[in-house]
Amino acid sequence: MNASGVQVPDDLTQVGFVFGAYGVAGWVRVRPFSEDADALLSVKTWWIDKPALHDVGVMRVKLHGGDVCAQLPGVTDRDMAEALKGAAVFVPRSQFPALSADEFYWSELIGLEVENLQGEHLGQVTDMMSNGPQSILRIKPAVAADALPDVAAQERLIPFVDQFIIKVDKDAKKITVDWGLDY
Repeated sequence: MNASGVQVPDDLTQVGFVFGAYGVAGWVRVRPFSEDADALLSVKTWWIDKPALHDVGVMRVKLHGGDVCAQLPGVTDRDMAEALKGAAVFVPRSQFPALSADEFYWSELIGLEVENLQGEHLGQVTDMMSNGPQSILRIKPAVAADALPDVAAQERLIPFVDQFIIKVDKDAKKITVDWGLDY
């Protein structure tokens, strides 16, 4: 439970963060983690961690450029909206809109192990990012048992496109890619 006695859902997933104010009437501008921002646009109750984690009923919401702008109760002017800058925005995973079989939310990919077609372990997905036209997997490399402690393996960035992503198996917690160890 949070400070106000409301039960906090156990499947909260961060879907963005408050980037600043939008206009002068207290709307907040949220930078979503996904390009289409479906979860932010469709769910009517968000959870925000500023000043402490609490639920917020979304009064109105719209897409503006790549950001989501929302009117929240009790936030009535620009200064109040600016005070929320940096707050993480969460939505219960159970309320995310359904996706087709070949689509994935970024949060579903983080933590999956990555292996290439040769069966070589490339590492684990630690984060996702976008370069505009496509999403990119950020892979923390596997550390070999015989690796020297002062030699850090380099992070891999693999575009999340059909050319390189062969299979995503959420049950096995593994992504198979067409990507060599020397790329």
